[in-house]
Amino acid sequence: MPALYMVASPIGNLADLSFRALETLKGVDLIVCEDTRHSRRLLDHYGISKPLRSGHGHNEVQSALAIVQALRDGRDVAYLSDAGSPGVSDPGRIMVRTVRDAGFRVVPIPGASALTALLSANGFPGKAVTFEGFLSPRQGRRRRRLAELLDREETFVLYESPHRLLKLLSDLSDLDPVRHILVGRELTKLHEELVEGTTAEVLETMSGRQSIKGEITLLVGPPKKG
Repeated sequence: MPALYMVASPIGNLADLSFRALETLKGVDLIVCEDTRHSRRLLDHYGISKPLRSGHGHNEVQSALAIVQALRDGRDVAYLSDAGSPGVSDPGRIMVRTVRDAGFRVVPIPGASALTALLSANGFPGKAVTFEGFLSPRQGRRRRRLAELLDREETFVLYESPHRLLKLLSDLSDLDPVRHILVGRELTKLHEELVEGTTAEVLETMSGRQSIKGEITLLVGPPKKG
């Protein structure tokens, strides 16, 4: 039976594409991409030439229906979000639900992830982790959710764009200036950087820069006991 393959793509370093993902992309009949221009660079790097179709957050319902039709026609389909794993702060969930409800298989092809990459390098205490992803750009909603997360006992992970990082750090510092955090910037890329310290310390470090570039993953450790 034809299947939809949810393929994790590199978050920066193209060498992070898994061998299984590479073989999957070579073997499918159609590749649906969050951004065809972004995915084409990856596919060109590995010499893969396949029909491409756009499938982003604004047309996911239509893309899901088109995928189901392709599966009914006997074609295997792969989905690539821009970077990392589909459905993790990226499109993909509607496609998965629609395809599965239509009676077809959905096969995860795991790989690079900013979430797991930063978790592997944190060294914070405790096992439980909450993945929150992107918070609201509205300060009131953002601060309310941060306060809720900070009241909990476990580590939590956020994604943020570079132009909103200082606002996020400022809110964190206001709410808990001594909470320990780890900021990952440009993970797996040439200028990869990890910045660790209290929220107040990291805010001071990042505020002193002329500009902040690259996607951000931020890990907030649990409160200190005692």
